[in-house]
Amino acid sequence: MKQKLLVVAMLSASTAMAQDFPSKAINITVPNPPGGMNQLHAQPLSNALEKLTSQAAPVVNRPGAVGAAGTAYVVNAPPDGHSWLVTTANLHLAVEKDKLYGAKTPYSLDQIAFVALMSSDPLVLGVHPALPVKNVKELIALAKKRDNELVFASSGPYGITHTPVAMFMDATGIKMRHLPTTGGGPAITQTLGGHSQVCSGGPATMAPHGKSGKLRLLATWGDKPHRAVKQLPTFKSLGIDIEAYLWVGLFTSAAVPEATLTKVRDLARRAIAEAQFQKTLENAQVVPDYRDGAAFKKFFEADHQRMAATIKRIGKL
Repeated sequence: MKQKLLVVAMLSASTAMAQDFPSKAINITVPNPPGGMNQLHAQPLSNALEKLTSQAAPVVNRPGAVGAAGTAYVVNAPPDGHSWLVTTANLHLAVEKDKLYGAKTPYSLDQIAFVALMSSDPLVLGVHPALPVKNVKELIALAKKRDNELVFASSGPYGITHTPVAMFMDATGIKMRHLPTTGGGPAITQTLGGHSQVCSGGPATMAPHGKSGKLRLLATWGDKPHRAVKQLPTFKSLGIDIEAYLWVGLFTSAAVPEATLTKVRDLARRAIAEAQFQKTLENAQVVPDYRDGAAFKKFFEADHQRMAATIKRIGKL
């Protein structure tokens, strides 16, 4: 009898929590320093939430351990739906990297609840214009001729611009030397300066350099053309079966009760649909790509599977 009463009390408390949501500020954690793709999405999301709820929705940067510190903060926050996380594929890349080295990540993926996907831009492959290649076929031929001589720059080992290039090399049987840097921007800077010949990045970052002629853009990792670089072929269209995305998603703790999580997802859907949110992304040449929790989970799992297999093939560096 006592057990039944306890269950009833817990269900009643969960229902009351959901009915009151949001009852206070919604804290949006960005697990990186200010700037970059996460911030680009978090700030207009904050503005939309404040408009819709009349509650504060501060963006709080919690960098550390390549995003793991901020993620751990959210999954361990009180499970009332008021703590949200805006992040990228680094969420699962960090787990796979730690698994490779036998290290413990301060969170597990089953502690994460999927709220919504906000965008999923494909990575874009670019080369320094001095490199004598005009397309992917020529790059592959040159890389095979100059085995392990060409240098590609990335945001760092096992990161979002390292793993896709490793995927490309594995699929085409080529080898290039890796120049890790401290981020996506520095990696592109290394190629612009001629310190590396190859790099990758999101369309919003790569497209201006392609238009100026400072980089020659060759292809995207998407499953369809991207409006910012619509002239580029996808690797899939060239017969190279690889995909990789600079996606940005919204998460919360898996401990949030289902009734509250439903309200969180509905509020997120309405915020992402706000005209100003959409306009902010489009002005930065990022294509909004809203997907609800279930569709986002399916997308995430496919992305995770591809990246995890590539990290396993990369091995310890």
